Amino acid sequence: MTAKRFVSCGECMIEMAGGADDRWKMGIAGDTLNTAWHFRNATTADDWHVRYVTALGDDRYSERIVKFIADAGIDVSAIQRLLGKRPGLYLIDQENGDRVFTYWRENSAARKMADDMASLARAVRNSDVVYLSGITLAILGPDRRCALVDLLRGLAEQTRIAFDPNIRPVLWESPEICAKVITDVAAISHIVLPSFDDEAKLFGDRSAEETVTRYRDLGVAEVVVKNGKEACWFSNGDKPQSIATVPVTNVVDATGAGDSFNAAFLAARLDGAEISDAIRAGQALSARVIQTHGALFDAPGNPTGN
Repeated sequence: MTAKRFVSCGECMIEMAGGADDRWKMGIAGDTLNTAWHFRNATTADDWHVRYVTALGDDRYSERIVKFIADAGIDVSAIQRLLGKRPGLYLIDQENGDRVFTYWRENSAARKMADDMASLARAVRNSDVVYLSGITLAILGPDRRCALVDLLRGLAEQTRIAFDPNIRPVLWESPEICAKVITDVAAISHIVLPSFDDEAKLFGDRSAEETVTRYRDLGVAEVVVKNGKEACWFSNGDKPQSIATVPVTNVVDATGAGDSFNAAFLAARLDGAEISDAIRAGQALSARVIQTHGALFDAPGNPTGN
């Protein structure tokens, strides 16, 4: 039997995590990469071929990123390599017990990944599932973003689109543009996996149930709203329902919690699990992730795990 094809599209960056005495640890990070990595681990190669799509440069750090992804068993053949470009970079500091992020991503190669639409179209052609996030869309220029949305719209009849809005206002030109693009892409997606706190800030939702209803009314077949330690609300076309989240007492690092939830949910759901069981799988993996440092626990060669 031929393996089905899961394609994740987005940005991965160099992460520098601060420590004592200004000593930094380098890792590799990215929301859609985190999901691809966990999806690869939650499935077998016989069942799913996993591909990551982005653009990187021709420098040693881009080479390191490609090797890291390939070593995880993820197909890197569709990663564009752009002459003279570099990956984005961010630093994580600790301040008053919380993480503070500083980014250098304005000129990252990933912002150019939709410049060659023929390559991007080849990368997702004949896929069973295409996964992307709001960050995938936010980093592109307006015309390239529109081109990507048009590509997704053309795929939607034969390919399942899974979308995490992952709203990061600082990356968008305005809240109005952000809201419109998120809504447009959700309307052509089959599965939408938002986080309530993001949605409440942008769309004014008063509850996770209201978030579910808003996306369901766009015609989204399946909506699952992540909400931290609170109940997870969902719908697969019917009345919104909720599933309690099992408390986690020893939270170490919340990085990648939503990305890992998405991966485990999708792996279970696409394998035929009931939506409630797939949500529980997502909750279980997310609970494991937040009890360790970084988004990718046990990731070889990635000291921060992210």
